[in-house]
Amino acid sequence: MKTPEVSEDAVGRRVSCEGERGTVRYVGPVPPTAGLWLGVEWDNPERGKHDGSHEGVRYFTCRHPTGGSFVRPKKASFGVDYATALQQRYQVELQEVIGEEVKISSKTVMMVGFEDVKQKQRLETLTEVGLRRCEVSGPGPENEIRNTTPFAESLDLSGNLLSSWEVLAAITEQLESLQVLQLSHNRLSISSDPSRLSPAFSRLRVLSLNSCALTWTQVLHCAPMWQQLEELYLADNDITELQRPEHVLQALKVLDLSNNQINQETVLEISHLPWLEKLNLSSTGLSVIQFSDASPGNKTALFPALKTLLLDDNNISEWRVVNELEKLASLLHLSCRRNPLQQKEKNLETARQIIIARLSRLELLDMRQVLSDERRGAELDYCKMFGLAWLKAGGHNDPEKNHPNIEFMSEHPRFLTLIQKYGAPEEGELREQKPFALKNQLLTITFICPEDSERKPIEKKLPGSMIVQKVKGLLHRLLKLPGAELKLTYTCSKMAGREFEIDNDLKPLEFYSVEDGDRILVRWC
Repeated sequence: MKTPEVSEDAVGRRVSCEGERGTVRYVGPVPPTAGLWLGVEWDNPERGKHDGSHEGVRYFTCRHPTGGSFVRPKKASFGVDYATALQQRYQVELQEVIGEEVKISSKTVMMVGFEDVKQKQRLETLTEVGLRRCEVSGPGPENEIRNTTPFAESLDLSGNLLSSWEVLAAITEQLESLQVLQLSHNRLSISSDPSRLSPAFSRLRVLSLNSCALTWTQVLHCAPMWQQLEELYLADNDITELQRPEHVLQALKVLDLSNNQINQETVLEISHLPWLEKLNLSSTGLSVIQFSDASPGNKTALFPALKTLLLDDNNISEWRVVNELEKLASLLHLSCRRNPLQQKEKNLETARQIIIARLSRLELLDMRQVLSDERRGAELDYCKMFGLAWLKAGGHNDPEKNHPNIEFMSEHPRFLTLIQKYGAPEEGELREQKPFALKNQLLTITFICPEDSERKPIEKKLPGSMIVQKVKGLLHRLLKLPGAELKLTYTCSKMAGREFEIDNDLKPLEFYSVEDGDRILVRWC
C-alpha cells in the first residue's frame, strides 16, 4: 500500500504499522538522526517505547508512559478509502463457471451469498457491509459510497483508521438507510459541533463504540448526533463517572457499560432514561445499589422500564443489594454471576434459590429460566431457612401477633408476603442457619427398593448439593443395574404416608427439600 506524501497536517491522522493502530502526534525531524519521522501514540501502549520524549526533548504527549514511539513514514499505512476497501473485501474474480462450480483467485474474499454467479458481483445489493480491520480512513471520491452500496442498513467499521467524527459522517451521510453502525476499536477525535453532523446519522438505531477510549462526558457531548438511537454499546472505555443525560439519549432502550470502572454513587444518574429496558453493568466494580425513594416492599420510580439487568463479575456481597432490586417495577431478567454474594451460601444452587425467593417477578436468572415449580420450591425453602429468625424477631403464627421488628423486615422484605402465600412454616420445618462446612452439608439417606423385597436398604451420606443425575449414577453401581431407567421418590417422617417425586435429573437433592434421615425409594423398568 503506497504511503502518501507526509506533511504536518498528518498530525491527528490514524496509521497502522505491523498490525498495530495508532494516532500521529508529531511529524518532523528527531535529531541527531536525519530525515522525517512520525511520532505515534499507539492504541496498545505495549507497542510503544516512551511517552513522546526522546533524549530529554518532548515531541508529543501520550496518555500512557509507554504509549509512543517514532516510525519512518514508509513503514506506516494511512489506510484506504471506503470504495477501495469494499472492492478488496468483496470482489469475486470469476475464472471459470462450469455448472455450479466456481473457481476464485487466491485473494481472500467474503462470499456474499447471492442467488446466482452474476449477483455475487453486485455490491449495490448489499444491506450488510462488513469492513472490520480493513484500514478504512476516509470516504473516497464524491458520491462513490452512495453509488456503490446505496441500500446498506448495517455497517461494520470496527478497528479501522478513521480519525474523526467528521470523516465518519462523510461516509455515513451517503448511506441513507443506515441503522446499525459498528465502530469499536477506533479513536475518533471529538467534533466541536456534533449537532451539525446529526443528518449523517438520522436513521441510526444501534451504535457500538466498545474500546474507543471514551469518557462519559465525551459520549454525552457526541450524543446530539444520534437523535434516534435505541441501543448503545460502550464496553471497555474510560467511563468512570456518569452524569445525567439531558435532552439526549432519551430514546435509548439498551445500554452496555460493562468493563468500565464506574463510581457506583453515580449509577443512578442514568436511572431517569424513560425507555431503558436493558442495562449491562458487569465488571464495573459495583458493590452497592440503593433506591432511597422507596421503602422495603415498595417500588422505586427510577429505571421505570428496566427489564434486564446484568451485574456479573462485580463486588456484590450483601443480600440487601438483591432486596433493592425487588424495588424495580419492571425487572424480569437478572444475571449476577461470579459475585462474592454466591460464596456466602454453601453452593451456587442455594444462592440461586434465595435470589429467586427475594425477587418476586424474576423470569430469567443467570441465563436460566425460572419455572413455576422452581419458584415455589425456592420460596418454601426460604420460609423454612429464615423462619427461626422471623420468630426471634417477633414473628408469630397468629396474624394478629405477627409483628417482626424493623431490622428483620429490612433484611427480608418479602417474608410476610410469602407466609401469606404459603402459610407460616411449622416449627419442625424450621432450619437453623449453620456456618458453611462439609459436615453440615452431608445428609444420611436410606435407599429402599419397594418392588424388590430381597434387596436390603442401603444407607449413604450424601451432600445436599449432589444432583439427581449423579445420585442415579451411584445407584446404578450400588444396585448393579447399569442399563435400567430409574424412577426416584422420597418420604420423610414429617409427612408420613406421602411420596414426593424426584423428577429432574439436573436438580440437587436440596431442591426437593430432601433432609437428613429421609428415605429415597428406587424403582426401575
